[in-house]
Amino acid sequence: MAKPQFRQLRHAYGFDDVAIVTGDVTINPDQTNIEFSLGELSFSVPVIASAMDAVTDVDSAIMMSKLGGLAVLHLEGVQTRYDNPAEILDEIAQTPLDKVTPLLQKVYSQPIKENLIGERIQAIKQGGGICAASVTPANTKRFAPLVAEANADVLFIQSTVTSARHISKSYQGLSFTELLKSVPIPIVVGNCVSYSACLELMRTGIHGVLVGVGPGAACTTRAVLGVGVPQITATMDCALARDDYQRESARYVPIITDGGFRKGGDICKAIAAGADAVMLGSILAQAEGAPGQGYHWGMAHPHPALPRGTRIKVGTTGTLKQILFGPSSVTDGSQNLVGALRTAMGVCGAATIKEMHQTEMVIAPSIVSEGKWWQMLQAPR
Repeated sequence: MAKPQFRQLRHAYGFDDVAIVTGDVTINPDQTNIEFSLGELSFSVPVIASAMDAVTDVDSAIMMSKLGGLAVLHLEGVQTRYDNPAEILDEIAQTPLDKVTPLLQKVYSQPIKENLIGERIQAIKQGGGICAASVTPANTKRFAPLVAEANADVLFIQSTVTSARHISKSYQGLSFTELLKSVPIPIVVGNCVSYSACLELMRTGIHGVLVGVGPGAACTTRAVLGVGVPQITATMDCALARDDYQRESARYVPIITDGGFRKGGDICKAIAAGADAVMLGSILAQAEGAPGQGYHWGMAHPHPALPRGTRIKVGTTGTLKQILFGPSSVTDGSQNLVGALRTAMGVCGAATIKEMHQTEMVIAPSIVSEGKWWQMLQAPR
C-alpha cells in the first residue's frame, strides 16, 4: 500500500461553489411556511439582524420585530458605552478610512455603563419589540443577570470562536450548563464551524448555535488568523450535528448560519444546506435608518492589540421592509430576500424549512458565471 500523505485535506464549499437542484414537484411560493422557532418564541421570518453597531440599535430592533424577524443588540458596543450613541455613530461614519481604526479603538475603550444595558433593553420592549441581546463569553457572568433582570427575550453569547470547553487561567470558566439554571430565557451560542464543536455546545442544553467564522464582509479573521470554514460546508457539518443530537436527545436545537451573505440566493443555499435561520449584517446595514449610515464594520476592528475587520462602505439601497419583502428596485438579489427564499422553496417543492433541508445540492462553481457574459461585461467597475 502506498504511504499516505502526511495530511489529507477535504474540500470545503462556499456559496459560490454550489447550486440548488429543483424539485420534481413545485409549490406556490405563498404557500410555503418559513417560520423559525427559538425556545418558546416563534418568528414568521427566519432572518436575524446581527449584533453589530452598524446594523442594530433600539429603533432597528423594534422595526425588525414588527417585520417578523429578530435583531440582536450588541451590549458591549456604543449603545451601552455612551448615553447618546448617535453622536458616536455619526463620528465613525464621517471619519476618513485611514483614521477610522484608531478612532474605533478609542471609542470602544470607554467603559460599559451597566445602567444602559437595562435602559436599552427596556426601550426595545416598550417599543413593542422582541429583545435579543449579545455579550461575549468573557463578560457573560457579569452581564447575563442584568439581561435577565431587564426582561430580555433571548441572550446571545458570541465571540469569533466559541466552544463548550475553554481553557483559561480563571478558577472556573463559563459553564453554559450552569448559566442555563440562572438565566430563564433562550440562550444562543456561537460561533463554530465543526460537527464536534457544535455537538458539544448542544449537549450543554443551549437553545441555538451560530455557525460561521470569518465570512462576513467586514471581517478579516480569515486573513489575519487564517481560521474559518466556507459557509456551505460549515452549515452542513453543524446541521449533521443538530440532527444527530436530536436522535440522541429528542431535542431539536436550531442552527443559524451567520455571515457572508450578499444576496437572496446565498440565503436559499444556506437553508438548503441545513440552516434553520440566517444572521445578516452588511445587507441590513444598507437599510435606510441603519445606525451605520451606509457603513459597516467588524466588531473586532477596535481590538487594542490586534485589530481585525474593517469599515466598509455598503451604501443605502432601500428601507428595511424593502430589503426583506420588496418590491425590489435592483436586479442583484440584495432586496426581497424573503421572496427569494419562498420562490426557491416553491421551485424545489419544499413546503417548510425542514423540507428545504432535504433539497439536493450540486457542486457548481460555474453557476455564478455560466451564460452571464453580458452581465459581467456591463457590471460596474
